[in-house]
Amino acid sequence: MLEMDGWPVGIVCADGVRLGGHIWVSKAANHCCTVIINPATGVLARYYHPYARFLAGHGFTVLTYDYRGIGQSRPATLRGCAYHWADWGELDFAAALAFLDTHIPYGPRLVVGHSIGGFLPGFAENAPLVDRMLTVGAQYAYWRDYAGDQRLRLFLKWHLAMPLLTAICGYFPGRMLGWLEDLPAGVAKDWSFRRACMELTHRREDRPDILRRFAAVTADILAIGVTDDDIGTPNAIRRALKYYENASPVEAALSPADLGLDRIGHFSLFHKRHAAGFWLDSLLWLRDGINPWPDKPLKRACPANEDTPSQSQCYIHGRGMMRQCLHSTEGKPCTTF
Repeated sequence: MLEMDGWPVGIVCADGVRLGGHIWVSKAANHCCTVIINPATGVLARYYHPYARFLAGHGFTVLTYDYRGIGQSRPATLRGCAYHWADWGELDFAAALAFLDTHIPYGPRLVVGHSIGGFLPGFAENAPLVDRMLTVGAQYAYWRDYAGDQRLRLFLKWHLAMPLLTAICGYFPGRMLGWLEDLPAGVAKDWSFRRACMELTHRREDRPDILRRFAAVTADILAIGVTDDDIGTPNAIRRALKYYENASPVEAALSPADLGLDRIGHFSLFHKRHAAGFWLDSLLWLRDGINPWPDKPLKRACPANEDTPSQSQCYIHGRGMMRQCLHSTEGKPCTTF
């Protein structure tokens, strides 16, 4: 494997906002694809640099970047900044994809999306350019989907303390608290007040277009869940995945025991300790579109209204019910979950 260094790049969005990122251009003879890595909320792009370097050494050209308001894309002050999750998809991811399409106009377009990063591509108008996605714990933080035994703690932290501190400070001071990075107020509010049906958090006139963009995505998607992830639970992953109604999803569930560990959680899989395990296995999907974990399927479905005590016990199922929820664009409350 060749060790590659990333080159700093600037990515200009349609509204003029400039994002900081890095690109790893593979020099391997077996170059195959380009990959965009979408971070989780409040996680710096540099956390994913070891994985990007790993992919580049195996023939991929990789782009990492910070969303607006984060890391290298942070403005002089966050106070009063109105950036939202939708901006990260509609503007930031779209600009990253356009950057690759302009500078490296060949090979399949792949996305690795962690947490919200696996959901954001659906907001982008140019997302149909994406051929294949690998998502890890992808969801949009609807609080009832948190693991039952951790739901109260997570609700108090992210849906009570976070909006209160954001109202006081004008942004969320996550770094000071040791709760990830600082967040723009709009993003913090999106997290805190996200409803069961994502589109109902947006203005009524915007909802049909948002759903149209998600429906336009036809990529193959491998959605990974981790059995001890309190945030990216099976219910949360399935809720988000159903918005990609014309994509081709494959699902897999990994447990700590599968990787010889006691704990994985929501963030661990992109740590370099997984280079010889999860990282190496992920190449099979990214390069060849083959699920490396065919013997690790998601568990059977449970009734959609059932609150389960553990995220490993059941998975929400039923495209029909979710489709009804997705298309409730008249401002009516969603009652399918």
